[in-house]
Amino acid sequence: MSKVGILSMQRIKNYGSFLQAYALKTMLEKLGHEVEFVDYHVEEPIIKTEDNVKNDKMSKAIKALKGEEPLIQKIKYILHKKNFGKGYYKILNLTAESNYTPKLDTLVIGSDEVFNCIQENKNVGYSLELFGKNNNANKVVTYAASFGNTTLEKLKKFGKEKEIGNLISKFDAISVRDNNSGKIVEKLTNKKVIYNLDPVLAYDYIGECTLIPEIKIKEKYMIVYAYSGRISAEESDYIKEYAKKNNLKVYSIGGAQKCADKFIDCSPFEVLSYFKNAELIVTDTFHGSIFSIITHSNFVTLVRKSVGNAYGNEEKLTDLLERLSLKNRIIFEIEKAEFKLKEKIDYKKIDNIINKGRKESLEYLRKEV
Repeated sequence: MSKVGILSMQRIKNYGSFLQAYALKTMLEKLGHEVEFVDYHVEEPIIKTEDNVKNDKMSKAIKALKGEEPLIQKIKYILHKKNFGKGYYKILNLTAESNYTPKLDTLVIGSDEVFNCIQENKNVGYSLELFGKNNNANKVVTYAASFGNTTLEKLKKFGKEKEIGNLISKFDAISVRDNNSGKIVEKLTNKKVIYNLDPVLAYDYIGECTLIPEIKIKEKYMIVYAYSGRISAEESDYIKEYAKKNNLKVYSIGGAQKCADKFIDCSPFEVLSYFKNAELIVTDTFHGSIFSIITHSNFVTLVRKSVGNAYGNEEKLTDLLERLSLKNRIIFEIEKAEFKLKEKIDYKKIDNIINKGRKESLEYLRKEV
C-alpha cells in the first residue's frame, strides 16, 4: 500500500472545496492507497487590495454584515463559515495542526484552483508549495488542477511565468481540468497535459456515496447558489419576481442573498439532496454548476467576465459547460434565465460524456499515482 498525499484546497470553507477533496480521497482509497491531506504555507497574495491587507476577523464580519441581504441570513452565513471546519474537517481526517511536507510515495496536487496564483485571496496567497516547492515525496503529479482565472497574460504581467514554469516542469505527470490551465502548462513547459474531470464529477456521488441523505420538503423551491455579494441587486430582483410568478420559494446555499426566503445551512452531502429536489438552480459558480449536473437538475449558470484584476470566472465555467455539451446553460445576463430554463437538458447524452471521463480519470490515477 503506497502512501499518497493530496495537496489541495481542503481547508477552504465552502462546499465545492470540501466535496472535491472528499471525492479525490475516496477515489484514491478505492485504488488501494493510504491517503492523507497535505497543507501549504499561505503566503502574501500578488494582488493587494484594502480588504486583503486588513483581513482580520472583525473586518470580515463587518463586510459580511454590509449589503442588502436580510440580517438573519447574514448572521446565519457568518455562523455557517465559523462552524464549517468544526463540523466537516473531521470527515477528511483533517486535524487542527497543519500537515506540512510529510514523507510520501506520491504527492497529488489538485484538484480545485491550486494554481490560481495571480489573485487577491489572502487565504491562499502566492504559495509556491502549491506548485511542488519543498515537497517530500518520491513522485509529484497533479490531478485536474486549475489556474482558475489566472491566465498566461497575468503571469507575464507580474513576472511570474518563468518561476511557475520551472516548478511545473519538475512534475512527473500533469492533469488539468480546463483549457486555460492546459494552455498555460503547454506554453511554459514541454510537458504533455492530460485533461480530467473535476473530482466531484469523476466520483459517482449519486450512485456510490452513502452519506447523502433523503430530504423531504413539502414546498416547491429554487436554489440560488453563489457567494455572498456576487448576485447583484438587479439580479436579485429578477430572481425574486421569477420565483413569485412560478410559486417558488428561494433557498440560498453557499451565501446570503437578498432574493432568498431562506438561507440553508447544511452539510456538504445534504447540499446534493437539496439540489436533487429543487425545481431549478441559478448559480454563478463552478461547483454549483457541477452539483446541478450530477443531480440532473434544471439550471442556468451566470458567467462573470474578468475586468482588470477583478474576479471573473469565464475561463473555467465556459470550458466546463462546453466540454459537457451544456453551453446552452450559460447566461451573461439574468434576463436570459427564463428562456434557458424552458429548454430541456438531455442528461442521457451528458451522462455518457461523464462516464467516459470517469474511466479516463481512473486510468490516469492508476497509472500515475
